[in-house]
Formats: sequence, structure tokens, C-alpha cells
Amino acid sequence: MKASLKKIISKRAIVIVLVALLSLSIFNTYLIFESTRSSMSTNSINYDYVLSQDGNVYKLKNMVTGIVAENSQSASIAINSALSQGKSVYINPGTYSLTDDIYIKNKINAKIVSNNEATILGNGHKIVIYGDNYTTSKYAVVSGLVLINATIRVENSFGTTISNMIFENSSTGIEFANSNTWTEYSKVENCQFINSSEGIVFRTPSGNGTGSYSSSIIERCSFNFQDFSVGIKVEPLAEFSDSQIQDVRFWIGNNGRANQTGMYVDGSMYQTLLIGVVFESFTTDPIYLFGIDIGNNCNPAPTLESGVSFLGNWTAKIHDSQGIWLSANGAIFKREDIVVNVGVNNQYGENQTVEVRPLTIFSFKPKISVEGNFANNEVITIRVRIEYIDNIISNPVQKTFTNSSSVWLSDDDMMQLFPSQDIIWAIIFDAKTNTGSSSAVVKVSGYGIAG
Repeated sequence: MKASLKKIISKRAIVIVLVALLSLSIFNTYLIFESTRSSMSTNSINYDYVLSQDGNVYKLKNMVTGIVAENSQSASIAINSALSQGKSVYINPGTYSLTDDIYIKNKINAKIVSNNEATILGNGHKIVIYGDNYTTSKYAVVSGLVLINATIRVENSFGTTISNMIFENSSTGIEFANSNTWTEYSKVENCQFINSSEGIVFRTPSGNGTGSYSSSIIERCSFNFQDFSVGIKVEPLAEFSDSQIQDVRFWIGNNGRANQTGMYVDGSMYQTLLIGVVFESFTTDPIYLFGIDIGNNCNPAPTLESGVSFLGNWTAKIHDSQGIWLSANGAIFKREDIVVNVGVNNQYGENQTVEVRPLTIFSFKPKISVEGNFANNEVITIRVRIEYIDNIISNPVQKTFTNSSSVWLSDDDMMQLFPSQDIIWAIIFDAKTNTGSSSAVVKVSGYGIAG
């Protein structure tokens, strides 16, 4: 009887202990979950560190060890500490003040991210994404911050993404720089630039840097201007080429009315397309208000594609004091008095081509002129062909001259050059004489529309 009672009590004790242990485990798990949930946003678990603000104290939590370090002086110290030990930091809602620049140096997949509720008071300081060369600094992300009087500098880096940002009252919002190799495949998207002297700048290269900032995208961004400011600036020798500016809006003259420029191009924007870009002026009395200002060193200007608009009043929609050829889908062009070398002994000389790269030719009307003295019985033949975008060369149209004169190619001539369907890349001219030498000069001109 006593032995049986002892067994029952023993079993009950074991059950009670197990239930207590299980309850304690569940409670500890709940506390851990609540601590994580209350101290950081849902996505912060994916980052090496999480920065929070508690009054004047900045708390930096290591998400691997769970250790929290406190700093009462500056967010710069906390963020630089996180990025020196790890490569990603999530910033919780709050207002953070910088006393020094923040550096992301020679890191791949580095991240500074928030949820658009963290404000950084930059006090003129920078977030610097730097690589000794582009192979050591790749795929950095800065996203979801409000930066006041602060700059993001991207130097010798590949594939940087800056998204969902607000830049306010900054001398420069974003600057791309090359001091060794290049900075390419950058993306700036869903960003606002408010009352910044310079929104986005592509700097003149220095040191061993090239000019290349190619294959980059600026997309779904807006610029609100103050006087003496510029939205996007391409400095001399900078090459913001083979890129796109898409669905971007420049609001000019809403805060002041003088010396405001949407885009200032003093470097190269070769084959960079403007798509759905709107320049809007709000003043009735503009003073040096330009949608696009072409600088003295520009070579070439960007290409205006579909949906580019200039609204309101301007000093000049496009200020082009140097007369640089502007390319756009549907733009008119002319090429005049191109000299074609004359080959001798019935052998064609060197080709001369008319092209409108990076665009193609929608329509073109050539004129051929032969000037100078002809030898006795001399016949000069000029051959016109079309090079299509798939490298096919058309059948030729030939014009012969026995004296000085000019002729336009007729519609029938042009129809002989056209296939059933293709895209014109260039018009090719060459010339020959039936004699051993010639003093005649062959020139071609043409007028057309870019496609």
C-alpha cells in the first residue's frame, strides 16, 4: 500500500516538473520574440546590426550575439562600428545626428536600410561607399532614409542601388566619383530631392579613374528647386553614357525664379536616353531658367526619346550656346558638303558615310555635287548605298558626271535602295573616275529625320 502510494506521488511530481519546465520554455520563447519584435522592425532580423534611438542614447544591437552597445554622443560612431564589423545595418524609426562621415569601404552587398521613418541630420557629412577599385565594392544598398543636409558619395563602385530616399537641404544629394577604375551599373530610384543645390552629380574623374559611369539608371525621381541649383549634373570628362533617365520630373521656379537648371551636361551622355522626363516651370518671369543646359565640353548631349515634355515658361528649354547637335526620336538633321574621295582607274575610293548615331535614320534625301575641271573624256561615277542595322548593304544607285553639276536622288532612286522592310543605319557614298587622276571634287549633302 505504501509502495503503491509512493509510486503515484512520484509520477505526479514528475508530471508537475515537466509541465513547469515546458511553461518556462514557452514563456522564455515569448519574451525573446517580444524583445525582438519591440526593439526592431520585422525585417531587421536579416541584418547584422540594428540601430535604435532612446532619447539621446543610440543603441546598436548585434543580431547574432544579441549584445547591445550604447552610445550617447553620435549615430556616426554606432553606424561606423556596425559597418566595420559587419556589412549591414537596419535603422529603426528616430532622428539620428551625424558628427562624422559614414564609410562603407571595400564591401560587397553592404546595406544601410530603414522603413522611411528614420531621419538622418547630416550636418554636412557624407555616407561614403568606397572601393579601392570597382571589384572590391559591389552591390551596396542605401534605402528608406530621410537625409537632411547630407550626401551619399559612391566612388569606384559597381552596381550600387539608392532607393526610396528623401534628400533635403543638401549641398549635394548624391555624387558619383571615379578615382581608380570606374563606377557603373548604378541605380537611383524613387528618390526626392528637395531644395538641394545639386541633386545628382557625376564628377570629373581624378587620379587613376576613368570617366565611365555607364549603364546606370535614374528612375521615378523628382527634383524641387531653389535658386542657384541644378537637378542632374554631368561634369567635364564624366561619361554618363549608355544609360537611362526615366519617369523623372523637374519642378523649377516654385521656390525662386533664377539660375535653376534641370540638367547641366558638360561631359558625355552618349546614347543615354531620356524617357518620360518632364521639365516644368512655375514662374512667369524666368531668369536663367533652363530645362537642359549644354556646357562647353559636352560631347554629346543625351537623346530625347518618347514622353519628354517642357511645360511653362523658360529662358530656354534647351540652352545650347555651342550649337551641339541634339538627338531625339523624330529630330531633323542635315549633313552638308561631305567630301568623297575619288578613286582612279575605275576603282572606287574610300567610303564616306552619313549616320545619326546613336539613332537610326527614318528618312533621308541626298544631294550629289561635282565641282572642278574634268579631263578629256573623263567620267566620274558616284555610288550610293544603304547600310541597314542588320549589316545588309543595299543594291547601289549610281550617278555619272561628265562635267560640274549637282543632282538630287529622286524618289525612284531611293525606292531602289529600300528593301521590303528594315532599319536604316547609314548612307554610304563612294566615287571613282575612269582616268588615272582627277582634279574634280565630289561632295554630298543630305537632309532627313532621325528614327
